Amino acid sequence: MTVATRVIPCLDVAAGRVVKGVNFLNLRDAGDPVELARKYYEQGADEITFLDVTATVDGRATMYDVVRATAEQVFIPLTVGGGVRSADDVARLQAHGADKVGVNSAAIARPALLGEIADRFGAQALVLSLDVKRSGGRFVMTTHGGRTETDLDALDWAREAIERGAGELLVNSIDADGTKQGFDLELISAMRELSQVPVIASGGAGAVDHFAPAITAGADAVLAASVFHNGELTVGDVKQALRAEGILVR
Repeated sequence: MTVATRVIPCLDVAAGRVVKGVNFLNLRDAGDPVELARKYYEQGADEITFLDVTATVDGRATMYDVVRATAEQVFIPLTVGGGVRSADDVARLQAHGADKVGVNSAAIARPALLGEIADRFGAQALVLSLDVKRSGGRFVMTTHGGRTETDLDALDWAREAIERGAGELLVNSIDADGTKQGFDLELISAMRELSQVPVIASGGAGAVDHFAPAITAGADAVLAASVFHNGELTVGDVKQALRAEGILVR
């Protein structure tokens, strides 16, 4: 059975507002997260991803009130990331309406966190968020919202994380993020080769014809922010373009 490709708008949130920048820098206001989530739900989004982009940097928890308000407006899966440091954080987020959680920095600091979350809530609730950068001819991990580059090989880390219980990979290219030049197809393909779990392509979408190549490269879902927030594209536009390429969508 062929699984339909998912189209996922991403809400990067800081201080209760949706923000967007280029390469994770120069963030600017893009609107109210609850209003935007509702709009994308009505456009036919398959899921919503909510990333509190400054929670880890500020050393605080995700804004639970915004998560709850968003969950009350959308009746599709809601993934929440940013500031998740323990299985108890996951329980709290789920109590506020999150279906899945994304973890990045905390899992790199303490890989056992992945197993703790997967054992308690199931792999389907655990999304490994990978903020990946090209460095020295290889893909390396970054932490703290793309601000801190590590020596950790992104492909090796993805393999380990899947073994530890990650049920999905959210692969975000820091180099492509916000540039609107298209997804990093080489990165997507490399992740597809090693992964037995779904791969979500993120970073770089700028035009309607950027999405199908990401699926062809191996992504199971495509995630975008700027093109939706700016009103350049709707979720329907993306699905129509994917259908035109023979790609199954909901």
